[in-house]
Amino acid sequence: MQNLSIAVVGAGIGGLTATLALARQGHAVTLIERRTGFSEVGAGLQLSPNASRVLIKLGLGPALRRVATEPKRVVVRAIRSGKPIGEVALGAFMRERFEAPYWVVHRADLQTILLDAVRSEPSIRLVMGRTVESAESSASQASLTWVSASGAQETVTADMIVGADGVWSKVRQQLVDRTPPTYRGYVAWRATLERSAAPVELAGDETGLWLGSQGHVVHYPIAGGRLVNVVAIERNPAPVEGWAAPGHREDLIARYASAAPALRDLLYQPQEWLRWSLFDHPVERLAKGRIALLGDAAHPVLPFLAQGAAMAIEEAATLASLLRDTPTGIPQILSIYERERFGRATRVQKEARTNGRIYHAGPLVAFGRDRVMRHLGPEGMTKRYDWLYGFRTPD
Repeated sequence: MQNLSIAVVGAGIGGLTATLALARQGHAVTLIERRTGFSEVGAGLQLSPNASRVLIKLGLGPALRRVATEPKRVVVRAIRSGKPIGEVALGAFMRERFEAPYWVVHRADLQTILLDAVRSEPSIRLVMGRTVESAESSASQASLTWVSASGAQETVTADMIVGADGVWSKVRQQLVDRTPPTYRGYVAWRATLERSAAPVELAGDETGLWLGSQGHVVHYPIAGGRLVNVVAIERNPAPVEGWAAPGHREDLIARYASAAPALRDLLYQPQEWLRWSLFDHPVERLAKGRIALLGDAAHPVLPFLAQGAAMAIEEAATLASLLRDTPTGIPQILSIYERERFGRATRVQKEARTNGRIYHAGPLVAFGRDRVMRHLGPEGMTKRYDWLYGFRTPD
């Protein structure tokens, strides 16, 4: 296909990946970001093989290897007793089975690597501090209107628009409807701490997953192994006010007062916590006319499958692949994109919700869950997700 002009809305992980992948094919890309600067505090993310494979293919492997860690396994424990329930094989087994690593990384490190790559591409224009007001599509072009911090309004035209502007996407509102995402009754507490401050038994090269009926905790090393990322999930009928809010350590410790001593010690170490409400939204449309959506803009996913960033990265790669390989018009290409991604996104959302119920199961269901995990063993637990981690775009 001939070189296109493309506007990407949102410079998160998905938007940056899409911008880079499209520019590498020769397209002229304008990347529009609402923020005036980049900062990510206290957040790690997991790059399973379906995502790391894409980033490596984009040439980012050497940079990521310097900042990512590759846990050998997930150790699943009971929150109250601390007793092991089961394991999931990562490390060498994951790499050999899927020909790509399972990395964990600080979001800021990944964002910096992507941003540096984006800024090195002459065909990319990065526009900061602009709030998108509307996105429209006609038979011959797409148009985007944004407003600057000073109130100045500007409308630009492009061959297509990619909405990667997150859970509260303005582009999705223009494309589908204004139904807001649904709060799912969970609040995530997130923090990082120096690895040297973590309890010795929880400071290894592995991911920890602690399960209980009222919540669960995940922790893993990031920043090249210097820090430990901790996420504690609590059931809460009320969402956090605003996008995120500070959390008081004493409140979290009180909620996990009956947890095993090592876990309580881990949760006590961070001085600062941030709280996020967890939302999702049924997949309705991923494309219409000359406008496409990806990642949370299309389908916010609960984090219980660790696939939020991975889905956005997959969709960025799928869009770029289709625009390279399909010799038809943009609306037809985006229709194919929607068909290819709709079922997979729906399945990931469903599996994430199911994991939430399994993680927080009561005694009877938890007894069965634990027996299944022990029966499958570490490699069997990994193989259950062949359908997920084996994703590839055409070469």
